[in-house]
Amino acid sequence: MEQRSGCPINLTVEVLGDRWSLVVLRDITFGNFRTYRELHGNSLEGIATNILAARLKHLVETGFLTAAPDPNHKQRTIYSLTEQAIELVPIFAHLGAWGVKYRPVSKELAARAIALEAGGPAMWQAFMDELRHLHLGAPRPQRDVLSELQAAYERAVADGEAAT
Repeated sequence: MEQRSGCPINLTVEVLGDRWSLVVLRDITFGNFRTYRELHGNSLEGIATNILAARLKHLVETGFLTAAPDPNHKQRTIYSLTEQAIELVPIFAHLGAWGVKYRPVSKELAARAIALEAGGPAMWQAFMDELRHLHLGAPRPQRDVLSELQAAYERAVADGEAAT
């Protein structure tokens, strides 16, 4: 792929600046959805099948994901985050915090972003360690950030139900 410039922001936007790449990475990172079917079936935004296939191919080609055959199902592929994708966690934290501050988010869907921002760099590092365990085979860390983020979401859902 030919570069327009050597600007780091431009180069990042060229790889991740389309409408879907960060959303697919978000779903793998925060939802731990690892197969095409899981990603498509759990898409909050209703990603089209052809778009999802194209984004997964692009993310593999650009080194954000790896793809491996599922040993339990011959026709299924398991997608894993690479180190460069895992290191997007602080970016996701900042994007989520910005979105909570400036966009009309739902309380339930904002809960994880709020928890991640409140947890700060220590939580982000623990989450990256957990992702390295899940996707790269690193040792299991002590902290289970995915469960903490899920609990924040479930509390927000419960609070929303109690308010109605």
